[in-house]
Amino acid sequence: MGNKVTVFGSFVVDLMARTPHLPVPGETVKGTMFKMGPGGKGFNQGVAAHKAGGNVVMVTKLGRDTFANVALDAMKELNMDTSHVFFSDETETGCALISVDENTSQNEIVVILGACGTINDKDIKSVEEEIKSSEYLLTQLETNVDATEKVIDIAHKNGVKVILNTAPVQPIPDELYQKVDLITPNEVEAEILTGIPIDNEENALKAANFFFEKGVKSVVITWGKRGVFVATPEKHSVLSVPKVKVLDTTGAGDAFNGGLLTALSEGKDLWEACRFANALASVAVQRMGTTPAMPTRDEIDAFLAEHPEM
Repeated sequence: MGNKVTVFGSFVVDLMARTPHLPVPGETVKGTMFKMGPGGKGFNQGVAAHKAGGNVVMVTKLGRDTFANVALDAMKELNMDTSHVFFSDETETGCALISVDENTSQNEIVVILGACGTINDKDIKSVEEEIKSSEYLLTQLETNVDATEKVIDIAHKNGVKVILNTAPVQPIPDELYQKVDLITPNEVEAEILTGIPIDNEENALKAANFFFEKGVKSVVITWGKRGVFVATPEKHSVLSVPKVKVLDTTGAGDAFNGGLLTALSEGKDLWEACRFANALASVAVQRMGTTPAMPTRDEIDAFLAEHPEM
């Protein structure tokens, strides 16, 4: 097991329907399947990292309602520590309404953050020591931003390496960039943040340089079927992803980020860590759902052994 890491982020209950096509406004579509389960970018990434063998401190916030049990039950089942989960007495547990087109695997998602949009100073104070004693902090932009900024600040001041997954995408202040060691946008988020369309490797490098100029140390742009663009100021390359039968892309980015975190915490270099993360995500997209789709360490290692070309 690698060094301790903290995943700080959102939990929502995923309410997922599969349909023959995504509805247009005003249209009712008969779905073919419904599934409810644990989700949220932070939670998905924490579970992915934990199942991959990471030593994970999971920090999120729930309401006092039946949806909260979806998180707590999942964590207990996976032997994850629930002692750093906060509760709100005023706000409900978050949820996400997900429609998946079963023909194209495209999805559309409405997220209601609920309690994980209300993380306050008292909550943060209670996990400060855990963050300080971690090697990495992984966070996203799906909780209230002031809380994200505060935990990044704690990590940065204490020499803890910060990984920022820029989803859901929103403007990032310059002073925040300066505290980020590794940024992991997908190609859409990278274009929104930099203004550069990520349509070839040269432009991906221009986007990476934008982040380097802001003070970020390493850049990983997940690029769908094209693979993953990995860059430090010294070198860059594109890692290809193996062809697999994709069933559900929901949570693929979360799978990748969780895998990246675990691999880095075990001392792998950035390229090797991205290869591991690629393998994790490649297994996850062949399954339905988000958290339940995350593979175990044995499954990831088996996939890597079967795909030496990665």
